Amino acid sequence: MATKPGVLTNWPWQSLGNFKYVILAPWVVHSSYCLVTKGIREVDLVYVLIFPFLVTRLLHSQIWISYSRYRTAKGNNRIVDKGIEFEQVDRESNWDDQIILNGLMFYLGYMIIPEASNSPLWRLDGAIITILLHMGPVEFLYYWLHRALHHHFLYSRYHSHHHSSIATEPITSVIHPFGEEVAYFLLFAIPILTLLFTGTSSIVVEFGYITYIDLMNNMGHCNFELVPKWVFSIFPLLKYLLYTPSYHSLHHTQFRTNYCLFMPIYDYMYGTVDKSSDALYESALKRPEESPDIVYLTHLTTPNSIYHLRIGLASLASKPFVPSSSKLYSMAMWPVACWSVVFTWMYGRTFISERNSFNKLKLQSWVVPRYTMHYLLERQKTNIVSNLIEEAILEADKKGAKVLTLGLLNQNEELNGNGELYIQRHPKLKIRLVDGSSLAAAVVINSIPKETNQVLLKGKVSKVSYVIALALCQKGIQACGDNK
Repeated sequence: MATKPGVLTNWPWQSLGNFKYVILAPWVVHSSYCLVTKGIREVDLVYVLIFPFLVTRLLHSQIWISYSRYRTAKGNNRIVDKGIEFEQVDRESNWDDQIILNGLMFYLGYMIIPEASNSPLWRLDGAIITILLHMGPVEFLYYWLHRALHHHFLYSRYHSHHHSSIATEPITSVIHPFGEEVAYFLLFAIPILTLLFTGTSSIVVEFGYITYIDLMNNMGHCNFELVPKWVFSIFPLLKYLLYTPSYHSLHHTQFRTNYCLFMPIYDYMYGTVDKSSDALYESALKRPEESPDIVYLTHLTTPNSIYHLRIGLASLASKPFVPSSSKLYSMAMWPVACWSVVFTWMYGRTFISERNSFNKLKLQSWVVPRYTMHYLLERQKTNIVSNLIEEAILEADKKGAKVLTLGLLNQNEELNGNGELYIQRHPKLKIRLVDGSSLAAAVVINSIPKETNQVLLKGKVSKVSYVIALALCQKGIQACGDNK
């Protein structure tokens, strides 16, 4: 929320929550009906393809979200070290609102503007006009609109909402108040409306232009540098036509520089280029992968657990898992979940899911690409899971990590003896292996009433039971075991 919210701050469908997509339902149903009744040859492809195009935009953004979070967790080429807080995740949870707005405008434009219907698949002249209009009017007008939004009056009422995110994510690019997003839509509509009224529009150019905007927006806010240096070495003038993630990152940390949309030429023309742009770009490219102090090694549990990883869906990852509330969504995404089971069976390396900092300690969560059912199967057949855990331990040791915690079934006694197997195989390990025995024992011991003088331990003898018995004896409490 902006510091002093202005007019048209809230989105009109904010009260609908997760049901906001019903706004598009009439047109989606009607276009589907037209396709079924008229057939692919007679139906207007522009009308039919609007909704599938919106879906691809959602998928495009999600790919950027997952890849960006994975790369920033690894640390190589990362630009801003500041972590992502839950407040930012919640504030940016409505990133799909602008896609709904675009879909609504597309459908209304199709109904109101006769020239919007029956566009051909491709026209070269339309592509050239779009490129020229974007490089000229769109970039120029955006630059001055952006500078106006940084005036204290408009900034406090609108644009400060966007700048609340210092460490940006791809979806930060579309987090704006409703009125500001409408202004951007009208600006980006200049090329599309020009094509319609000049009779040079085509499906590929119209959808391609919106995809280009999404691509550049996501790239500019991804918080890791990915544009290689050789690009500017071979094409020096591209420096004025293509911004980089580090270039735009300075706008979010310095606020009064690097105002351009995607082409820095206007910053150079009007003297608003940040002097440290080139230096930050160079340092980000050279930045190595981060070496953690502590590694928590976990694994996937159920097929739906992939959505709750931080690199998965932000709307789910930021909230506790409640099966009843996500049942319908889980059913819809079940094919993706099934595919992930097959993929993780083939993928042979652990991956970083998130990073955190506690004072000066750097913590990373690594995920073994196996589900709980894989552990149960592998226990009977091969030692593939054990080998994956062992490789992760050796990699963490090589990176200089001081402690590795075995989480969930990675510490299973039957699988590796609570980690003892790897210590015996590699006696020169510098890293310290920790399982959950101490924590589990502490929970049990602290739950025992203080006046207790005798405790009976029942069940299978394990490392946890040994630790509990030892701690009880140290406290002067008699511990007895049930040999049955």
